[in-house]
Amino acid sequence: MRLLLRSTRGLAPTEAGTSFYPRARRMIEEADEAVLAARGAATTLSGRVRVSAAVCFARLHIVPKLPLFLAEHPGLEVELLLEDRKVDLVEEGVDLALRMGTLTDPAMNVRKIAEQRRRVIATPSYFERSGIPQTPADLIGHEAVIYTRDAYGEAFTFTRGTDEMSVALSGRVRISATDGLRAAVFAGIGLSIASGFAFGPELKSGKVMSVLDDWTLPPIELFAVYPSGRMANTKARAFVSFLEDCLKD
Repeated sequence: MRLLLRSTRGLAPTEAGTSFYPRARRMIEEADEAVLAARGAATTLSGRVRVSAAVCFARLHIVPKLPLFLAEHPGLEVELLLEDRKVDLVEEGVDLALRMGTLTDPAMNVRKIAEQRRRVIATPSYFERSGIPQTPADLIGHEAVIYTRDAYGEAFTFTRGTDEMSVALSGRVRISATDGLRAAVFAGIGLSIASGFAFGPELKSGKVMSVLDDWTLPPIELFAVYPSGRMANTKARAFVSFLEDCLKD
């Protein structure tokens, strides 16, 4: 199978070469890691760790903490692939993907690393203008910003002890990206159901507020996903451990 095409301008990979390269590189990295482990030197990590994550989550929770990780592991480089789509970990040579919500592939090599509760969130000025809902049923009269990537869509079931109440949100703005959802809420367009993953810093600062906190909604879970059929390499495990510590609060 031809992997490279040679021309007067240089070398370029064929389609087969492009597919072959990330797998071959991973094999070499794992072999090098096995040698280091056998020598007792695995505590000193080196090379590159490729991490796939959603754009907004990385901007809020990963990038600001990267200096700490890099200082802890001076021999490591971090490459962040920031896209809201789900990438093919093997095809793109990814060591670790961070994904939220329900994972539908039972063959995935995953580890749950964090969980956040869903909340009813809006700016104080929105609640001052539209009123603070006292029960989930009051949400029917509110303008909502609908996040179309939430698995629950527009219908949510609230629970409080033995009480249960289902509500369908309504609104004129529907958004498929978390950054857009945040901008719409900050602009006072309406309230939204989201998590601390999306609004953590603003909940702490008071830029947005959470209501109906005595009611609970299904939580949002964050998973570390590793390439199928492979053990997570040491670099990926170190990054996940670091992220777990960052998300504890």
